[in-house]
Amino acid sequence: MTRDAASQDPAPFTADDYAARMAAATQTAADAGLAGLLIAPGPDLTHLTGYRPTAETERLTLLVLAAGQEPVLVAPALEAPDAAKAPGAAALTLRDWADGMNPYAVTAPLLGPTGRFGVSDNTWALHLLGLQRELPQTSYAPLTDCLPMLRAVKDERELGRLAAAGAAADAAYAQILHLPFADRRETDVAADLAALLRAHGHSQVDFTVVGSGPNGANPHHEAGDRVIRRGDMVVLDFGGLRFGYGSDISRTVHVGEPTAEEQRVHDIVREAQQAGVAAVRPGVSCQEVDRAARAVITEFGYGDRFIHRTGHGIGVTTHEPPYMVEGEEQPLVPGMCFSVEPGIYLPGRFGVRIEDIVTVTEEGGRRLNNAPRELAVVE
Repeated sequence: MTRDAASQDPAPFTADDYAARMAAATQTAADAGLAGLLIAPGPDLTHLTGYRPTAETERLTLLVLAAGQEPVLVAPALEAPDAAKAPGAAALTLRDWADGMNPYAVTAPLLGPTGRFGVSDNTWALHLLGLQRELPQTSYAPLTDCLPMLRAVKDERELGRLAAAGAAADAAYAQILHLPFADRRETDVAADLAALLRAHGHSQVDFTVVGSGPNGANPHHEAGDRVIRRGDMVVLDFGGLRFGYGSDISRTVHVGEPTAEEQRVHDIVREAQQAGVAAVRPGVSCQEVDRAARAVITEFGYGDRFIHRTGHGIGVTTHEPPYMVEGEEQPLVPGMCFSVEPGIYLPGRFGVRIEDIVTVTEEGGRRLNNAPRELAVVE
């Protein structure tokens, strides 16, 4: 693999980076009328502190952010040494609790007796109910409802990681085109894609969709034992994490020469994807991106065969807000990153999807995937 700029290890985030993120999140919460934020282990905690507990546990771990006080991470005593090594640990206070203690009584004074708090979506009900017992006058709302855009706008260093992940996915696609498809199972090609992502620097592979022939008409088909045949359209959708940030790319290939109809459907999806990308610019609502891509497919008579949203945000997870879907009026802001991935799905026959990750710039949109979008012929 060539060691170009995109493949160089980026400089790590610093304690100052995490301090700035926590301060911004605290202010955003206050502006939204929240008393604070409660962040459990998961993508929000990783984003705000760099801490990723090594194991899922019933023991309470919770970052408390509230205006007028320093960030505090409540953690089990036996995990406190690891928490103290987190990249953002210097920007917060660590408060541990030992087995036998009531962790909710330890946490309650950090919240106060009343107020409405934003809670990360993956917080265990066990912990939320424990806090409610200690603080019956408090109330809670999931971040998806109260602060859905908390992680949506990326800074330059985050954008660099997303670009590197996208370049690695492009490289994996370039190589898969030279491997055999015909007379192999979907799972074989999926394994090839996973290996190529890892070879190009991914630490985690989240999905490798290989939908051949009629299976391509299922947008989230899981690669199975179907043997790929000559004459099949094959939808490839794959991605994961590199440097802690996501990749997600879709391309559709054909085993042998396509029919005129197959080529036409692919051309329509490619035109729709270009229309969606062209609609990206600051101030435009998310739903306008969906509308732009959907209008093309509808114009050609396949509107009822485009059965999912046009895109989703991406960052420390491969699916997160914002979503490019009808009804989402959130304006686009420079630094947002999301997929643009229209498709046409013909049940019992084949499907086509083309997907790139796009970031919003001051002037419009910039693709983070540059792999060819033409219908590639494979053997």
